[in-house]
Amino acid sequence: MKIKSLLPLLAAGLVTVLAVAGLSTAASKAAPTPTREPIISGTAQEGQTLTGSTGTWNGTTPITYHYQWLRCNSSGGGCSNIGGATSADYQLKNADVGHTVRLRVTAKNSDGSGTSTSNPTDVVKPKGTPAPPAVNGCPAGSGPINVTQVSLPARLVIDGETAAPTPISRSSTNSVTMRFHVSACNGRPVAGALVYATAVPFNQFSIAPETPTGADGWVTMTENRQSGFPASSKQQLLAVFVRARKSGESLIGGISTRLLVSFPVTR
Repeated sequence: MKIKSLLPLLAAGLVTVLAVAGLSTAASKAAPTPTREPIISGTAQEGQTLTGSTGTWNGTTPITYHYQWLRCNSSGGGCSNIGGATSADYQLKNADVGHTVRLRVTAKNSDGSGTSTSNPTDVVKPKGTPAPPAVNGCPAGSGPINVTQVSLPARLVIDGETAAPTPISRSSTNSVTMRFHVSACNGRPVAGALVYATAVPFNQFSIAPETPTGADGWVTMTENRQSGFPASSKQQLLAVFVRARKSGESLIGGISTRLLVSFPVTR
């Protein structure tokens, strides 16, 4: 076949390649979409302060978040905006008594926006209402709890962990960002639990300070590579000792828990 007759085919192929490349670039950009709804922590009682999380989102970064608290009926429906309640914290008022409260989060990036709304709180009680007694060391109700509301015989549970990058590279990874989730009382997220994590053997990565879990029970910790990593030329797992506890309690007593987790390592 003559070169001249190949030119139309080459041109068509180039157009196809450019079109596919353009589609790939466009596909990498996306408006925020929620993967987990916002979570509210705190006590549903007049005068108490509720704290909401952003929830978790996919989409092009950076993403900014905007909050709007909602006053709803006792079953969580018929919601309306609460005027001026546009931060992550909201102090419950007399007007909220007998209602439930929800949080709507709007996430925005350069490609658009999306919204996600939390589950409703318990019905808000008047100021001075005695708190219901704890059952088996757990506060009454459902949903997120603060670590101060948990006592023996209940215990903290580390029930989720992730690491980035995954897998961890023996040759090129300089830092690892780990996330851990803490719950108690049949899977309720725990806010304010102090989490400590260290790779074992020691001296592979730096040890981050104890860090409290957020309103959704998750904590994020970044640790930097040290001279002891890799522990061997064929290391395939990074073992990490993790501890979660309540401030003021013994490191190995009270409601604390300990767990050994591992993340994959490659060359």
